[in-house]
Amino acid sequence: MARKTIRVSDLSGEEISDNRGATIRITFDDARRGSFQIDATAEEAAELGKKGRQTARRGRRPKEPSAGLADKVMPDR
Repeated sequence: MARKTIRVSDLSGEEISDNRGATIRITFDDARRGSFQIDATAEEAAELGKKGRQTARRGRRPKEPSAGLADKVMPDR
């Protein structure tokens, strides 16, 4: 028997189609209050995001290729 998981928005109750969903995570400064995670459609998440501010992505920036390496030719040995 096959099973299919259907994601539903916690805000509106709408079904979230593939690649059109978002997860909203709420954390408090006071760690004793815990954190919450909300499934939402991309449109609902964008609407809520307008009320806040955008943060930078975490992690290393991708390396930029050096322009000089592409022009050099390896000598024959």
